[in-house]
Amino acid sequence: MAKKIKVTQTKSIIDRPKDQKRTIEALGLGRPNYFKIHNDTPQIRGMVRKVIHLVKVDEIEE
Repeated sequence: MAKKIKVTQTKSIIDRPKDQKRTIEALGLGRPNYFKIHNDTPQIRGMVRKVIHLVKVDEIEE
C-alpha cells in the first residue's frame, strides 16, 4: 500500500524567489488553502522541503 501525503499551501508566493514559485506550481498548488494529494516519494519530499515554510504536510494512510 503506497503512502500518500496531502500538501496544503498556507502562504502566498508573492515576493518569493522564482525557484520557490516554480516548485509550488510543480506541486500543483497556486493559492493559499489549495491542497494536492501526492505519492510519498523522495522527489516529492525534496520539493516539499524546498518550500516547507509555505506549505503544511499531512500523511495519509490508504
